[in-house]
Amino acid sequence: MSLNKNSISIFLGIFFYTIAYTQSIEKVKDSLQREELEEVVITATRTIRKLSSLPMPIQIVSKLDIRKSNAVRLADILSEQTGLVMVPDFGGGEGIQLQGLDSQYTLILIDGVPMIGRSAGTLDLNRITVGNIKTIEIVKGPASSLYGSEALGGVVNIITNRPKFGTKGEINFRAATFGTHDLSASLNHKKDKLGLNFFVNRFSSDGYDLNETTVLNTVNPFKNYTFNTQLSYDFSTQTSFILSARYYTQVQDLVALQERSGESSVDEWNLRGELKHKHHKNWESVVELYATRYKADEFLNNASGVLMSESFFNQFFFRPEYRSTFNIKWNQLSFGLGTTHESLDRTSFTSRPVFNAPYVFGQYDMNPAKKLNIVIGARFDDHNRYQSQFNPKVAVHYELSEKLSVKSSIGRGFKAPDFRQLYFDFSNTSQGYIVLGHEVVDTKLPDLVDLGLLPSSTDVSGIVSKFNNELQPESSVGFNLGVDYKASNKLSFSANLFRNDIRNLINTQIIATGNVNVFSYMNIARVYTQGLEFNSVWRPLEGLRVSLGYQYLQAKDKEAERAFRNGEIFVRLNPTSPSFRLQIQDYFGLENRSKHTANLKLFYNIPSLKLDANLRTVYRSRFGLMDTNGNTYIDKFDDFVAGYFIVDFAINKNLFKNYQIGFGIDNLLGFTDPQNLNNIPGRILYGKLNIQF
Repeated sequence: MSLNKNSISIFLGIFFYTIAYTQSIEKVKDSLQREELEEVVITATRTIRKLSSLPMPIQIVSKLDIRKSNAVRLADILSEQTGLVMVPDFGGGEGIQLQGLDSQYTLILIDGVPMIGRSAGTLDLNRITVGNIKTIEIVKGPASSLYGSEALGGVVNIITNRPKFGTKGEINFRAATFGTHDLSASLNHKKDKLGLNFFVNRFSSDGYDLNETTVLNTVNPFKNYTFNTQLSYDFSTQTSFILSARYYTQVQDLVALQERSGESSVDEWNLRGELKHKHHKNWESVVELYATRYKADEFLNNASGVLMSESFFNQFFFRPEYRSTFNIKWNQLSFGLGTTHESLDRTSFTSRPVFNAPYVFGQYDMNPAKKLNIVIGARFDDHNRYQSQFNPKVAVHYELSEKLSVKSSIGRGFKAPDFRQLYFDFSNTSQGYIVLGHEVVDTKLPDLVDLGLLPSSTDVSGIVSKFNNELQPESSVGFNLGVDYKASNKLSFSANLFRNDIRNLINTQIIATGNVNVFSYMNIARVYTQGLEFNSVWRPLEGLRVSLGYQYLQAKDKEAERAFRNGEIFVRLNPTSPSFRLQIQDYFGLENRSKHTANLKLFYNIPSLKLDANLRTVYRSRFGLMDTNGNTYIDKFDDFVAGYFIVDFAINKNLFKNYQIGFGIDNLLGFTDPQNLNNIPGRILYGKLNIQF
């Protein structure tokens, strides 16, 4: 399905027709008043629901907790949530690992629309400032029944501030170690029907170097700017419109070996329009148009200023969508349809590919009994490059008593092959490797033989035959079973068992060897992640809140388990010792996964002193990054990254009516691991100033 003006006309036509039709038969006042409640969630079902009633595992991070922690980037906040692990990439950016699934399987949304720009599968969360965030909603488990591709593991929705009645503004400034400065300002105004919210942020750093024995910095100096604005207009009590725009730009120095230096730049814009109409008290519709572009460029010059290398990445995404919600007594029916149009122009691509994917989804949220809630949903995705996908989901919540409830969900998720896995054509002959996308193996492999990079005896036809079939989307079936217990107003607990079974995992494999190793992408692996999450909140004293979170995780390859179980895996402890057979209990699991992660947070508020303080601790147990003893898999005899603690402290004091000062220390213990973790720079001291007007 190609995207054209007719596609947009269809969505607008459906929406405005339903407005005209319903207004012609009756006009009723909107009696629905949206309450600003702390525990209201919209991401899990795309409708307004109380957190306590949802039948799937959800975490909420409030604006108040964000402000008290004095965090400035999204990664700082998410790293402290149960079951979430920040995974660094090569450039100092960070992605999110959720329930043991890599960052490429978690969909990142801003106000319900997806972010793009995953150059190597990871979406760098350091691109996102927290200065204008109202709340963060984290949905765990497959969410493709509502959100499609990339929501295989879960969804993180960053909800920003919307215009509120009145006029007010705010300025925040934070200065920290490593020459890091964060400055933001916001202005809100709403009167009668018109509202405006404007936000600007500047974030910069001198970078840092964790290894002084090399000439390269761990993270090079950079500065970036974020501009965000939302314009709202209420045509009537039934009809409203909101237009939001976001622009992000960053420039960072590049320094490489052999006296090469240069610069990298990122430019990203997002534009979203949403028209909402309430036809009558039981029927509401929304039409939404969303467009975004992400561009990244970099270059390196030699010592004489002569260009040595350059690269570019230019991705565009457009999505119109129509949604309707019907309330039928105690039940709710939701329906939506849309289409996505996506293109990418990139260095080392054989072409400029285009993806078009129309979709339709539906959900029935019913309450067959007073204490029983059942949510049934499904989504169908078509695509011009891979087979259609159907993703159902069922979730159930039951209140055993006022204090105790159970919930369970099972659903299917999927992730489509990305542009890189299909069309990459990257050569690094100086390092001895070439990476080919699945779709270009048949044309490029013979050329490598002709160039003498592969021996003439290479079985080209045999290798190419393995790529005759399309690269299949990765899919999963995710199961969650949880319990919530509120012992009293001061103490509550929640626990959740989870399992994710993934089929057709896309792995990178060597497909030919010679003067270079040739890699490509194939559907070969079947893996699973499973474990237990536990959270508790305790308020022993007025003003004191203590929370504890813990996750136990197993993440393993099924083929590896078979090989260990059959006695096919051996290891040699040193070059002179004999090898011996490993047992199934010797298999540790997938790379970069810790079996144990935990967090402990203490927030204390003293109203009489207008002061609040908090201490936040995160623990991650040991994990393996790669096989170090030559048997392909990570076993207990491999080298591991040792477990570690990160401790953060913050204190804030209100002065007069409109001022607040703050002080804090991130990574109080000064932990660093230069060889394995480039996203933890060491101890950071900071001070902040907040002015409201």
